[in-house]
Amino acid sequence: MRNAGVYPKLAMQSIRNNRRFYLPYILALLGDVAAVYIMSALVRDPGVKNMTPGRPNGYMYVNIFMSIGMFIAFVFSAIFVLYINGFLMKQRKKELGLYNILGMGKGHIAVVLVIETAYIGVLGIGGGIVTGLIFHKLVSLILHQMVGMSVPLGFYISWDGMAWTAAMFLLLLGVTLLVNLNKVRVSRPIELLRGGSVGEREPKTKWFMTMLGVVTLTAGYYIAVTTRTGVDAIMLYFVAVFLVIVGTYCLFTAVSIFILKALRRNKGFYYRTSHFIGVSGMLYRMKQNAVGLANICILCTMVMVMLSGTLSLYLGTEEIIREQYPGDINVSVSYFPQARAEDGEDWTPFNPEVMLAKQTAFIESQGVSVTQARTSLDFGFGAGRLPDGSYTTDRFAEDAVGAVVSITCITEEDYTSVTGDVLHLGPGEAAVYGVNAEELTIRWTVPGEGREVGRTTYSIVKNLKDNPDFSPNITQMVTLVVSDEAAVDELWANQAAAYGPEDYSSMHWNAYFNVDCDEQKLEEIQSGYYDVISDGSFYDGTGSWARSNWELRSEGAANAYGLAGGFLFLGMFLGFIFILATVLMIYYKQISEGYEDKERFEIMQKVGLSRSEVKRSIHSQILMVFFLPVAVASVHILFDFNMVEKLLTLFYLHNTALTALCTLGTALVFFLAYGVVYLLTARTYYKIVER
Repeated sequence: MRNAGVYPKLAMQSIRNNRRFYLPYILALLGDVAAVYIMSALVRDPGVKNMTPGRPNGYMYVNIFMSIGMFIAFVFSAIFVLYINGFLMKQRKKELGLYNILGMGKGHIAVVLVIETAYIGVLGIGGGIVTGLIFHKLVSLILHQMVGMSVPLGFYISWDGMAWTAAMFLLLLGVTLLVNLNKVRVSRPIELLRGGSVGEREPKTKWFMTMLGVVTLTAGYYIAVTTRTGVDAIMLYFVAVFLVIVGTYCLFTAVSIFILKALRRNKGFYYRTSHFIGVSGMLYRMKQNAVGLANICILCTMVMVMLSGTLSLYLGTEEIIREQYPGDINVSVSYFPQARAEDGEDWTPFNPEVMLAKQTAFIESQGVSVTQARTSLDFGFGAGRLPDGSYTTDRFAEDAVGAVVSITCITEEDYTSVTGDVLHLGPGEAAVYGVNAEELTIRWTVPGEGREVGRTTYSIVKNLKDNPDFSPNITQMVTLVVSDEAAVDELWANQAAAYGPEDYSSMHWNAYFNVDCDEQKLEEIQSGYYDVISDGSFYDGTGSWARSNWELRSEGAANAYGLAGGFLFLGMFLGFIFILATVLMIYYKQISEGYEDKERFEIMQKVGLSRSEVKRSIHSQILMVFFLPVAVASVHILFDFNMVEKLLTLFYLHNTALTALCTLGTALVFFLAYGVVYLLTARTYYKIVER
């Protein structure tokens, strides 16, 4: 063709004629580009730094969350665009084959494809950047509100972010173009013309893949259910996710075929009009359906996990703050009840009464009243669990079973102040979290030597369901509640005798003060405190101690809400993108199956199948295909709950009931939205099939 102007016209006409396919694709690309640009602009926005002078972690949170979001959004966009591009090329095979038959060579078709890609790039990438510029300020407002930061003034345009976003998606469209050109290059005109008319052979039962799916799913579920600590959850989460993803693809690719063939062998089920058509149709097309169904299932799982986990963290932030910061002002001191070699002759025992009096006097000297002051005492040490159920301070002993356990010791008074539960413990009695037995024995054994220097046994009065020590669950936790401070001191002396001065743990004294002033005054008090202690004389009379820390609840709350708000924003932002992708995948799947089923149902009606029977069979098939991914995703969520709960303990959230309610609520809302999508996309399928 000598007239070069015909190519742009053909490309535009092709997009216009196939707008049912191209319009959702361009809109999805536009949305992905806008999302990536917005996150890129938030990372680079100088207003974020300028508006957080007293919140050094504020900019860090925005930067980290948006950087993670950009990476995930782009990787997902690449997968999504390649998936939809494959569908589009399949639908256009007849059109491209017709071009070839009418005299256009493969080179001419390639030119048309290049121009089409350019049009899509202008509309998708250009429109996405414009959309990102428009909505950047709104998203910035929402993000800063959620993390508790002031909103930057002015309108910011990130030229670097714009260029970086455009370059990434141009590269992505370039990859799709190369894939399409290669398909045209290796295909023959007759193959293109037959395109969507090529039927699928009945798939064979793949026993190896079936067994692989069962094994990987079982292994992934086992890891998720048996994970006991937050650190284990971090280390094993992606292993479990990988196994479940592999198992999901095998499930839909091989296990589904096995199940469909089993249904076909069940004559009472199979030889009904709706079941016969639905099962046979799914069986013969399962090879091409499997990947799409698995993708939808994984997307559904990702959305529900992200939203439920981040929502749990955000709604539980107030509880986390109360547990981490019991007072408006929180003071902690680490000390050793015995002198160490490096302490020298000036060592004197730590005096908690003097420390409490000095802290109280200083706060009141700033013109505020202390409305409440309380103290607590605790210490912890590592131990190994022996086969007989006892614990040993030789934590790496050959006969120790399982991972190292962290044992924290607190008094009944401190336990009661946290929980309100009165135990009335006597000498030799304890309440224990993390142990389900009638007694607890600790063998004070010198590590590496196996020499036992003592043994302590407690009668367990109560097995605690919830951990009264709210530290993050980074190891297997055992919390030992004993009668009084004397019992805690005795435990400390025993572990010091076993571990020796090089390795024994420090004791922790904590004081919590509530005061009658606002946050601004508290910050002034904190600044004054740092000035007072600078010369060292402030602590005269408090004895010897190793470290001291002075924290405000307001500062901890700001950081906690910044972290939780950032996670929730990221979860909602990415969740929206994933939901959009899920809807579009379902939409394209319905269209694809509609065109494939159209001729089949027409033939069935010609041989005597009534219109009502056609509708019933269509309805049965759509329900089967449509709700299978979300049903499997629900099972994934159920098994994943324990691991998500353990991950949340790393953020000091131990509220299982809250996490369960957020998971259930998220799932119910998602199912409702999924049902709406079903009703909308099913109409498209019916229109195509019944046309």
